[in-house]
Amino acid sequence: MLRRIVPDLAHRWRIYALVRQRDPSLAACGVTQIVGDLDRPDSLRRLTGLADAVLHSAPPPDAGTRDPRTRRLIAALRRGSLPRRLVYISTSGVYGNCDGERVSETRPLRPQTARAQRRVDAERILRRFGRESDCRVSILRAPGIYAADRLPLERLRKGLPVWRAEEDVHTNHIHAEDLGRACISALGCGRANRAYNVCDDSDLPMGEWFDKLADAFGLSRPPRIPRKVSRGDTPNRLSPAQLSFMNESRRLDNRRLKRELGFRFRHATVDAGIADALEK
Repeated sequence: MLRRIVPDLAHRWRIYALVRQRDPSLAACGVTQIVGDLDRPDSLRRLTGLADAVLHSAPPPDAGTRDPRTRRLIAALRRGSLPRRLVYISTSGVYGNCDGERVSETRPLRPQTARAQRRVDAERILRRFGRESDCRVSILRAPGIYAADRLPLERLRKGLPVWRAEEDVHTNHIHAEDLGRACISALGCGRANRAYNVCDDSDLPMGEWFDKLADAFGLSRPPRIPRKVSRGDTPNRLSPAQLSFMNESRRLDNRRLKRELGFRFRHATVDAGIADALEK
């Protein structure tokens, strides 16, 4: 996702990227690469005192309820002069299931999966770092990220089901390009220790999202099933991870993003994003 905004970032900053291995495409964009790994603290020494601003998009590990990677990043940053601003890409999963209610950033966090608990842990670490330093920390809570090259078309081809309409959940979306642009906006004017819901203006159930994709790309619409049979031994049995995602319903409120960051979408709805994908 962040690769999409490198040209825009390069107009304002000299860019350093922490990478596990060097990437020629980043070098071609003028990005200075620092080989390191958030799972190896000894490889992070070169980060000390390096950056005025930090974009933190590294996910937590796949297990546990804590995020040691964010802890190691903060430890490395604390050793020298601190960055003045930091933007972290979190997830809307930190809210848990909200039964389709409208959700603002002030809603208490109730993560219901270990994956979301790890993100809450990261947010707390970063908020504490922001309070204890002069670094302005902004947290972007993103829902389902999509783009022309990251659409769930394979899911449709496999014929995986969604809930029937009367039992469906509400989902939220953000185009990868708009998420990147929101990062730039937050670097510029995000408030200290402030969270922002970064989602577009779409307001639709999950089944309608997949129906739109199927119709646009000439695929079969997903079958609709009642929740009570989803865990059974059926041809369309859903994995625990898929069930977890499908059992959380919320409608994110993005007014703070627009009001405080003055953000304007390039893809204000999934319809606009799908149309853009069809042109590529």
